[in-house]
Amino acid sequence: MEEIDQPSAATTDAAAEALERKHAAMLERLSNRHLSRVSDKPDPSSAPTSESTQSFLAQFSQSKLAIESRLSEIRQRPDSTRKPDLESISLEASALAKLVAENSYFLPPYEVRACLNTIDQLKQSVDDVTSLVIPKKKFSFKNKPSKKATPCEPQMKPNSGLEKLGFMGYNSGPGFRNMDNEVLVKEFNEAEAEGQNGEFTLSNLKDCEVRLKGRLRALFMDKLINCKVYVGAVMGSVLIEGVEGCVFVLASHQIRIHNAKSCDFYLRVRSRPIIEDSSGVRFAPYRLSYGGIEKDLTEANLVEETRNWMNVDDFRWLRAVQSPNWSILPENELIGMVDISNVD
Repeated sequence: MEEIDQPSAATTDAAAEALERKHAAMLERLSNRHLSRVSDKPDPSSAPTSESTQSFLAQFSQSKLAIESRLSEIRQRPDSTRKPDLESISLEASALAKLVAENSYFLPPYEVRACLNTIDQLKQSVDDVTSLVIPKKKFSFKNKPSKKATPCEPQMKPNSGLEKLGFMGYNSGPGFRNMDNEVLVKEFNEAEAEGQNGEFTLSNLKDCEVRLKGRLRALFMDKLINCKVYVGAVMGSVLIEGVEGCVFVLASHQIRIHNAKSCDFYLRVRSRPIIEDSSGVRFAPYRLSYGGIEKDLTEANLVEETRNWMNVDDFRWLRAVQSPNWSILPENELIGMVDISNVD
């Protein structure tokens, strides 16, 4: 049998480093494009929505073909030295999911669904090729007790909306995590609003009250139980996964909600809110106040009341009649204006 030359460890490490640099550069380009879109200054490269959609789909298709090509190459030579390549491809698929999330505010809903289905298929292909490169261990019986989910740890299904929305990779960034019965306060300054620290995560919180003042670039929330979350101006996306019994007061350009139960949302939003796999969620207009909020909303291009809080798209309800999964909050159940001026 003909012996196949294996790449050296140095060559593999160099290739992995190059792929990581390429991935970081791609994320930086996406971030810069998003900041340009939400700034007050016009973007010279901006185009009408139809042209923007065509441009996005062309870019998405190109990235999809590149990932498929690399997977095909590894499938032909499935050896353990390709593990760094697979990790890089997985990062590219996650970046593609984030790209869809950040641009879904102008994409037609059916295009968003098609892109998310494509990403699911890509991730399944990554898993299939990974099983060739790194064979699974043989099954054996063990007397090991199974871990039960705590109230703050709802079970997650593989390929859930959390991965679709691009939450992967935000476990180590700035945020509040793993807390019970706390009042959590953060005020964003100008430097944070424009920099990488402007992305914030709320994860695994129970019976907490969160107050975020100022402008931030993006907000990611998952596994919140019986919490109250008050947020100033989000210049990009708010992505929510696995929440129950919470009240959210949010202003953002885009809001995507997955797996929410019995939650109330008071929103100021530029695009139509999107829900998926949710039930018992109710919507009302934004009700938040603090010193300087008008300036923050103006600089984030969120000062205008678009009334999109009541134009909710349910991606799991395709019938022509109203979705039973969401409703408008009755007037007699609305909360009053919430003032978080005192952040101490």
